[in-house]
Formats: sequence, C-alpha cells, structure tokens
Amino acid sequence: MKDWIGIYASRRVAPLLVLGFASGLPLALTGGTLQAWATVEQISLQQIGFLTLVGSAYTLKFLWAPLVDRYAPPWLGRRRGWVFLTQWLLAASIAAMGLFPPGDHLAVLALLAVWVAFLSATQDIAFDAYSTDVLRQNERAAGAAAKVLGYRLAMIVSGGLALILADQWLGWSATYYAMGGVMAVASLATLWAPEPEHVARAPRSLRIAVVEPLREFFSRHGALTVLLLIVLYKLGDAFAGALSTTFLLRGAGFDVTEVGMVNKVFGLAATIIGALAGGSLMSRFGLYRSLMMFGLLQAASNFGYWVLAVTPPHLYSMAIVVAVENLCGGLGTAAFVALLMALCKQEFSATQFALLSALSAVGRTYLAGPLTPVLVERYDWPAFFVMTVLISLPGLVLLWWRRRDIHALDDPAPT
Repeated sequence: MKDWIGIYASRRVAPLLVLGFASGLPLALTGGTLQAWATVEQISLQQIGFLTLVGSAYTLKFLWAPLVDRYAPPWLGRRRGWVFLTQWLLAASIAAMGLFPPGDHLAVLALLAVWVAFLSATQDIAFDAYSTDVLRQNERAAGAAAKVLGYRLAMIVSGGLALILADQWLGWSATYYAMGGVMAVASLATLWAPEPEHVARAPRSLRIAVVEPLREFFSRHGALTVLLLIVLYKLGDAFAGALSTTFLLRGAGFDVTEVGMVNKVFGLAATIIGALAGGSLMSRFGLYRSLMMFGLLQAASNFGYWVLAVTPPHLYSMAIVVAVENLCGGLGTAAFVALLMALCKQEFSATQFALLSALSAVGRTYLAGPLTPVLVERYDWPAFFVMTVLISLPGLVLLWWRRRDIHALDDPAPT
C-alpha cells in the first residue's frame, strides 16, 4: 500500500493528474455538454448527431503530430511548451463558445467547436508524448491511472457539473466562460511538471519526423493487427456513449439537473475508484490480463443503459448505471492508455501516440457519431444498447489472438 501511495506521489506521476484534467476538459464541452445545450434549444436529433463530427480533430491529429515532434515553442522544453501554449488558447476559445447559442448561431458555434477540438487534439499530442517520455517503466500503470483519473474528473466537471451550473445557476453562456477560466487555472500544472530524465533528440528534419515514426512502427511484427485492435477495443463503449446525454434527457426522461447531479456525485466516486484500482490491478495482473478483464467489464456495463431504456425513470437506477459505467470505463481506459504508451518509441512519441490514439477515435467519430442516430431511430434505444455489447466482442477476440505480443510489452526493455 505504501509503495502505491509513494508512486502516485512521484514527481513524475502526480502532475499527470492535473494535466490529464486539462486534457479531458474540452471533450465534453464540444461533445456531451454541447449536445445537452443543443437538445435544450430543440435542435433536431440528426443535427445533434452530426455535431459529433466536431471531434474529427482527435482522429486526424496524427497528421500534424510530426510538427510537435520536430519543433517546439521557445519555453518549457519540447513537450511542455506545446502543452502550455494550447492550454491558454483553449481557455480563450472555450470561453468564446459561450457567445454563440446553438438556437441562433449553430453554424458559428459548430465551427468554433471544431477549432477547440483542434487545439485540444494538439494539447493531447504534446501531453501524451510528455507522459510517455517522463514516466519510468515501473510507473506506467500509475501514470496511466493518474491520466485517466484526471481526464475523467474533467469529464465530470465539464459534463455533470457544467449541466448543473447551466441549468440552475449560470446559464449556458456563462458556464462556458467559467470552463475557460478552469482551463487557465489548470495550465499552472504545466509549470510544476518536471522535464523527462532522458530527453530524446528531436528529429533532424520534418521529413524524418513524418517518415521515421511510421517506418519504425510498421516494421514491427503484426503492426496492422495492433492497429485494428486499437480501433476495435473501445468501439462498443464509443457507440454506447455517442448520444448518452441525449438518451438520458430525451430517451429515459430525466431532467438536466438530475443528469448533471448523478454524473457529478456517482460518476466522480466511481471514476476515482476505477482509476486508482486500474493502476493497482495492472501492476498485479499485467497488461494483457488487465486489458481483457477491463474490456469484458466495459462491454457488460452497457447493459445498464438497456435497463434504463426499458424501465421507468428512477434516480437511483440512473445513479447505479452511471457509477458502473464510469468505474468500468475508467478501468478500460487506464489499461488502454498503458498499452499505447508501451507501444511508443521515445524519439517519436508525439507522432506514434497521436497515430495510435487517433485510431482509437475512428470508431467514436466516424462510426458511432453518425450511425447512432440511424440505429436508434430504426431499432429504438433498448435494442441499440444490446447492439453495443455485441460491437465490443470483436476487439476482445482480437486481443486474445495477439496475447503473446501484448504480454511482451510488459518487458522493461525500452520500446
């Protein structure tokens, strides 16, 4: 127990909690919270579904990741300089979203959300590279858990708490102003975070920064199936969460404050337990067994939404479902982040991590977002949530097939 308290308090691990928070804050503000704002202002389901395409930047970020590998702002080092710059641009841009209500300025708000997603994706590129570079091998599980905990706490603040603030206290516009201020405060953690113990030399040219990360990765045995595994592992989770806010409000019949309160209280507690348990269990069971166990739990948790869809709305049932989903989702994401870090070579960690994490967003952005409204309208919510469980299975089958290669990543030798 003392060892785990010590590793979470490590100078390299502890800042990742706040940096993970800053990384996760914009996603809900351009996703679920934006969905809720649009839903309240009676925007059509199809338009809300296409708003999920705002997240395309998270899928395409590998295209400009080589620039982050090759160049750096003239402050705070190769990784932290980019993180700090994007955080301040995000603070201003998130606040600006509050100026354009979707009922009157949907197109302008959507374009601004695309810009926020681009900045957020760029912050992710630099932050993911930083965490990959700064952590020692024996700190990966704890570091991944700290990142996931911070990220999911941000989802509670910008999702659950933001809904309560918008509905009961500040209104939607002022809530976005407040979230911009939260991002500015979170940026202070970038100044506190240390530089990596071993700073890899930047690629000598942009051409090398573009070509060499891909050549190195695809020279590995089974590289294509690893990429397919990354796309499929969280696909069922992506489908279940694509319109989850709209489902709770419009499909299950809860109000905005109820959704926000449950996300804030029960989601927060489950997130903390899930992230800390994820780091501890990964150290005990290893990467492959953790990915398999957490993936199965992640898939099973989608049944909770089916229960909500076929029963009358009760606050306690939503609380249980949200808590279980956050717990299982936190476990699965912690193991998944540890997998991505283990696959990266330090010299090209920005580009390789961006490529891998962008692939994980393919399902959420190009499949789950556009297809979820179609499936819901054709089959209704209960059948849809059963489908999300089945969608989770191919990724787990592929994980079992590649189990030897995943086991090998637990070797302390550098990747």
